Amino acid sequence: MALVGIVIGSKRDSDLIQPALDVLKELGIEHELSVISAHRNPERAREYGLNAEIRGLKVIIAGAGYAAHLPGVLASWTTLPVIGVPLPTSDLKGTDALLSIVQMPGGVPVACTGIGTSGAKNAALLAAQILGLEHEGVREAFREYKQGLAKG
Repeated sequence: MALVGIVIGSKRDSDLIQPALDVLKELGIEHELSVISAHRNPERAREYGLNAEIRGLKVIIAGAGYAAHLPGVLASWTTLPVIGVPLPTSDLKGTDALLSIVQMPGGVPVACTGIGTSGAKNAALLAAQILGLEHEGVREAFREYKQGLAKG
C-alpha cells in the first residue's frame, strides 16, 4: 500500500518530479504518482485530498509551477502533511511557484522545498523523515542514506 502520494498538475512535470520517485524507490517507500490539475479538474483534486488518508497515504508531495495552487488545494482537503515542490515551468523559473506555496493562508499549512529537481529530491527525503516517526524500516533506510552522504 502506498504511503506517499505524489501529485503533479501535468504530465509535462514528470521529469521535474522524477528525483522524488527515485529517492522513494531507493528507500523502499511505497508510493503512487497521480496527474491532477487543480485548475482543469478541481473536483478530482478534491476527491484525492478527501480520500488520501482513507486509502492509507501518510504524506502527500505536490509539485506545481506558475501560481502553484495544487499543494494548497490538496492541503485544504486533507489533514495529512502536504509538501509542496515549486517547479520551474514559467518565465519566472519557479520563483512564482515558490512564493505561492510559502504564502499559504493561516490554517492551511504546506511545507515547501526548494525549486525544481533538488526540491523534489528533498521532498521525498522529508516525507521519509515524517514516515520514520512511525515506521522503523523507513527510519533505518533514511539513517543509512544519511550515512552514505557522510561517506561522500
